[in-house]
Amino acid sequence: MRNNDSDDPFRLKKRLWYVALVLITIGLGLSSRKFSQALPSFIASHAGDMLWASMVYFGFRCLFVKKSLIWAAALSLIFSYAIEFSQMYQAEWLVDLRQTVVGSLVLGKGFLKVDLIRYALGIMLAYCVDILWLKSREDSLT
Repeated sequence: MRNNDSDDPFRLKKRLWYVALVLITIGLGLSSRKFSQALPSFIASHAGDMLWASMVYFGFRCLFVKKSLIWAAALSLIFSYAIEFSQMYQAEWLVDLRQTVVGSLVLGKGFLKVDLIRYALGIMLAYCVDILWLKSREDSLT
């Protein structure tokens, strides 16, 4: 018999937690761009990409709740870096896609080395949030 989320209520709760974190992170990321003039310039410059990478991490954790946190962080970093390096490829159809709102948010617009640092920091931030949440769950069970 296949073990699915209905057999493991904690795994279903974890998935819901990660869905909530994805949605919260998307909201924070969009807000960091919309209200950038109200934020300190350092935060306005870096928060969007960090939050995007955090959202990627939470998304992978939602999809693969049985995998380790390190696995999710590594996959998130590979995925984020692949998206960033793909920005060096400038096929006309891809440039057109990147000019749409969704294409721009998902694929970015142009390669920047600093984005690689932002992604790594965003994934580390999400990883730390994940550890703290899992630790708090363990503490509440004891």
